[in-house]
Amino acid sequence: MTVTAKNFDHLLGKLEGLSEKQLKAHFGLYQGYVKKLNEIQEKLKSIDRSTANYSFSEYSELKRREAVAFNGAFLHEMYFENLSAKGGEPSNELADAIKKSFGSRDAWTTDLKAAGASTPGWVILTYNRTDHELHHYILFEHHIGYPVRQEPLLALDCWEHAYMIDYGTTKGDYLSAFIKHIDWNVVNKRFAALDKAASAAR
Repeated sequence: MTVTAKNFDHLLGKLEGLSEKQLKAHFGLYQGYVKKLNEIQEKLKSIDRSTANYSFSEYSELKRREAVAFNGAFLHEMYFENLSAKGGEPSNELADAIKKSFGSRDAWTTDLKAAGASTPGWVILTYNRTDHELHHYILFEHHIGYPVRQEPLLALDCWEHAYMIDYGTTKGDYLSAFIKHIDWNVVNKRFAALDKAASAAR
């Protein structure tokens, strides 16, 4: 599989609180993860597997970093996809799920900000297939802290590269700007697709 980086230039100049300079730097970092993912996958096609072990081998190191590049690429895609100048609102179905899982929309917002303040990496809003509720999980690096049996609905990049140009160390202001620009239409579609898949499986 060869991955092609998507173009998100349509966001430039459209997001109040996220400058073109900030976004362009972020796009470049995302493109770097795509490049490294392709590089890792290409090397894995012909690498010597006979020396694989826990301590060190080229194969072992490539496998250890494969998830970093993969999640680094596709979490960034989710993040940029769930940003929009329009914002919008959760669908009735998603709003009900948020209320069931967090108590209220305000409580959800408070929890998202608290999760964002708790990690140097990512916050992922997921549908948990074990308890059938929504959760915020925090990731350290791109691949550490993501439980199994989750369906991702919303990705929030909390790495400093996502906000330092515009906000310095004032992370809370960045989180507020992000929430203002959540493209709920995209999140609603992810949730609706999940619901359809669950119904088809029943």
